[in-house]
Amino acid sequence: MTYNLILAGVGGQGILSIAFVIDQASLAEGHYFLQAEVHGMSQRGGAVQSHLRLSDTKIYSPLIPQGEADLILSVEPLEALRYFSYLKPRGTVISSRSPYLNIPDYPPLEDIYREIKKIPSSLLLEADRLAKEAGSLRAENMVVLGAASVFLPLKEENLKKFIEVLFRAKGEKVVNTNLKAFDLGRQAATGEQ
Repeated sequence: MTYNLILAGVGGQGILSIAFVIDQASLAEGHYFLQAEVHGMSQRGGAVQSHLRLSDTKIYSPLIPQGEADLILSVEPLEALRYFSYLKPRGTVISSRSPYLNIPDYPPLEDIYREIKKIPSSLLLEADRLAKEAGSLRAENMVVLGAASVFLPLKEENLKKFIEVLFRAKGEKVVNTNLKAFDLGRQAATGEQ
């Protein structure tokens, strides 16, 4: 098993929190993983992305070659488009519909959605609405992770375990909000809403 995943978004959207949960769940299941990150200017909403490679055998490069990503997971729709050249022909794109309007000439949202929908296995989430339903707009990243969990080669219980680990220091309410956000995202991906 080898699984290549690109995480994308802008600074402040919790891309590295998603990476932490996936990395730790992968280790808990005995997989190898490598991660390469490029941080943007996070305080100014700069692009942030991370390559994650999971495998049951040793991995020698943290970078995903073009055309080899199984999944693009994005918390911002325009950022998802940046990485389409990395996607496998039968790869999956999961993205929030919520834009982060940080540039003056942000393209029309319908054009972005249309491009994402051209990917046969794609899902655009109302992640902001689901995060609010869970209790905090800041949990949008966990909504997107929940939707991705349907496709990841990792056990749901391990992903949830490391969401708890990640947010434990912030208190039970924050943990529960993020777990609920994860569940709502997973339900959106499976059509159980």
